[in-house]
Amino acid sequence: MLPGLGRICEETKRVSRILQLIQIITARPDRYHRRDLAARFEISERMIQKDLDVIRHGLKLPLTPSPSGYRFDQLPRLPAVGFDFAEAVSLLLAVEAGRRNTGIGTPDLDTAVERVRGLFPPEFARRMSELGRLGKKYKAEEKPVTGEHRWQMLALLERAIVEARKVRIRYSTSSRGGEESIRIIHPYHLLPFVRSWHLVAHCERRDRVLTFKVDRIRRADPLSDRFEIPHDFSLDDHLGDGWGLMSGRGEQATDVELLFEPEAGRWVSEERWHKSQTVEILTDGAVRFGLHLPITPDFVSWILYYGWRVEVMSPHELRDRVAEEHRRAADRYHISDGTSLSRRIQ
Repeated sequence: MLPGLGRICEETKRVSRILQLIQIITARPDRYHRRDLAARFEISERMIQKDLDVIRHGLKLPLTPSPSGYRFDQLPRLPAVGFDFAEAVSLLLAVEAGRRNTGIGTPDLDTAVERVRGLFPPEFARRMSELGRLGKKYKAEEKPVTGEHRWQMLALLERAIVEARKVRIRYSTSSRGGEESIRIIHPYHLLPFVRSWHLVAHCERRDRVLTFKVDRIRRADPLSDRFEIPHDFSLDDHLGDGWGLMSGRGEQATDVELLFEPEAGRWVSEERWHKSQTVEILTDGAVRFGLHLPITPDFVSWILYYGWRVEVMSPHELRDRVAEEHRRAADRYHISDGTSLSRRIQ
């Protein structure tokens, strides 16, 4: 570990803990004693007392003990904050991404978000509510990676969504070696998934609704032309029963049975990955995990992530496909004819 890094990590954890203490006591006054808080954070009562002293004396918040627990006598009212459009959009995008990535959500956060949403036209609120309803189904596995170009695209596209304005984009298609094409799209929804953001939009060139990866949009220019989302369009229906954001359209849904080693099985069984999933914990601690879905590249990649800790029991086609990927990966480390990647770069 780099010198000083451990101390910085501990300080960061303490700041986070103090903020959580404020939130907990505010939400449930007269509920927690010092011993309760120490047990909740798995630290000593002495450490919790130091945190409470920071809240009372450092932050000067009126924290008071009572026979039934701690409470704040009165919290300060903060002045109103004004946002321009781009700032408000950026804030909402960050909140929605955070909710999908970590399950963050409290009544206070919901209230704050609704106040920010109130700055926008009613149509914007309707779209955001739909995304909120779908949040658990399309939960991301990792936090999105931010970048200046990405956030510029997100702000521009979100504004186009709110204003129902067509956008001309220059898009790089990964399946054709990065070949770029010019398209006119009707942007419907933005969704975070894994480490990326994706745009669901009607493409005039293909005359159908597609899902675009925002990072592959090299340039975007809003047009003066407007559009309307068809009344019969449903984001849930568009994404269908597939895994993540890949709808699996045109693919037949099939029954899948996976057998996870005990440790990996515990991780998997704690999450809601798909609406069809079934979980059975076996006597030896292993987990039988069942699904009914189209088999897409995203789903295969998810299985491969768990390596030897998972075995595909059925269907045989998926078992063979995963086994072949593992064989090719193993072969990569046993190549002796000079064609391995590591030899190529030496």
